[in-house]
Amino acid sequence: MTVRHDGITAEWLGYATLRLEGEDTVVYFDPGRYGVLTGEWEPDTPGIGHPPTRDHAPEDGDIVCVTHIHHYDPDGIRRVASEDATIVAFEGINVHATDRDLDRLADLDYEVRKVSMEADVLVDDVPIWTMPAYNHEDGRNLKDDGSPIHPKGIGCGFLVSLDDTRVFWPGDTDVLDGHAELDVSLFVPSIAKNYTMNRHEAADLAEEMDPDLVLPMHYNTFTSLEADSGAFAEDVAKRGVPVVLDEN
Repeated sequence: MTVRHDGITAEWLGYATLRLEGEDTVVYFDPGRYGVLTGEWEPDTPGIGHPPTRDHAPEDGDIVCVTHIHHYDPDGIRRVASEDATIVAFEGINVHATDRDLDRLADLDYEVRKVSMEADVLVDDVPIWTMPAYNHEDGRNLKDDGSPIHPKGIGCGFLVSLDDTRVFWPGDTDVLDGHAELDVSLFVPSIAKNYTMNRHEAADLAEEMDPDLVLPMHYNTFTSLEADSGAFAEDVAKRGVPVVLDEN
């Protein structure tokens, strides 16, 4: 389904992939992985729900934002990016830090703008801000050795102003200081039970942030990302914040 909000459209394509379309510009967040752009993805546990998956290769993206190495998929980028697209990618993406066989950012046939955790850039007249994205050292998203799954410095979140509508994808992160103070029209949080803020934490943040609309994503791709999206939507709505689900 396509969500229409404040002059733009938003479409969750599965996992962490979001497509935004304004009057003249198309923006993607974190395209690809796990077959979400080819229609091949199926949940590994029946009954946990289906996020949307579509055979999606329009090559219409003017801007493609990539938060960190876990969501970096060169093939996914090529499926959605137009010939003259600009890739806005976190500067710390290191293909040698993963066991996946990936092309380097420098080897992509697009203009690449690398950004830090706290950057302010303008791409095709679209303002883009980044902010840190990580798990707390004393939080619940930890490896077996006690270190954060997403340590500080691994990636960033993106706040994009498309046709004056501000859309915030925080990336793979816990709730951090400063999130609640952001001026956001469309808030697109992860609500998975692991690796990121969960549905309860995302609902608390939505209440504090008070956006015009909440559209959750990054859940139910596989068992460790399970979430009760219906319960999340009910929780957020009871707090007086509009919420919508984009699901099959």
